[in-house]
Amino acid sequence: MDIKTYKKSFEHSYALGIFPTVELILSRPQSVIKVLISSSYRADSDMDIFELCKRYNIKTEINDKSINKISSKENCFAAGVFKKYQCELTEGSHIVLVNPGNMGNMGTIIRTLTGFGLSDLAVISPGVDIFDPKVIRASMGAIFKINFKYYDSFNKYQENFKKHKLYTFMLNGAVSLKDVKHDRNKSFSLIFGNEATGLDNNFAKIGTNVIIKHTERIDSLNLTIAAGIAMYQFCS
Repeated sequence: MDIKTYKKSFEHSYALGIFPTVELILSRPQSVIKVLISSSYRADSDMDIFELCKRYNIKTEINDKSINKISSKENCFAAGVFKKYQCELTEGSHIVLVNPGNMGNMGTIIRTLTGFGLSDLAVISPGVDIFDPKVIRASMGAIFKINFKYYDSFNKYQENFKKHKLYTFMLNGAVSLKDVKHDRNKSFSLIFGNEATGLDNNFAKIGTNVIIKHTERIDSLNLTIAAGIAMYQFCS
């Protein structure tokens, strides 16, 4: 395989860095094509990536040139090359991102939802490429622990999960987050718009419209912060 700078059209992608690569190997070893390792890499007492790859019968290759070609970070000591894969969402609770436009934010939200015990992410198209190495790195490899699926529209998502209780997060939401009463035995969908425009007014007719109140000193919260606060409230 010729290693080139990532493009969305590729059938493979890269987990850049030791930690994301380890998460890839541990969570989806069947998808790993090979692991590129820097000549500067030194194993520590807790983990040796050569031994980990040997355990899962994964090919390793010391190749500084290829790593430098696909990573802009100087301290990238490993890169996991893996085949893209598809997922199906479970009937459990979901995070829904409508037209997400920032790779770093998507990766951070993936890491956060994993930390709060959630496992499913729905993305309403158009949206950033979840397999982009920038998303993977921002998630610190948590992407390999979750299920995700893209939907052409919110209606198509909703048709598949009619029993989910829907919560749309909007600046003009009708109910304050602290006043939301949720049955923890029922699956929910927490729905967020993109960083620039949020959810459009059509979402005011869907489910429970929630606002995370803050002072007037700012006009809005960052998407990742809002999502993290909401997840804490619903999952703690």
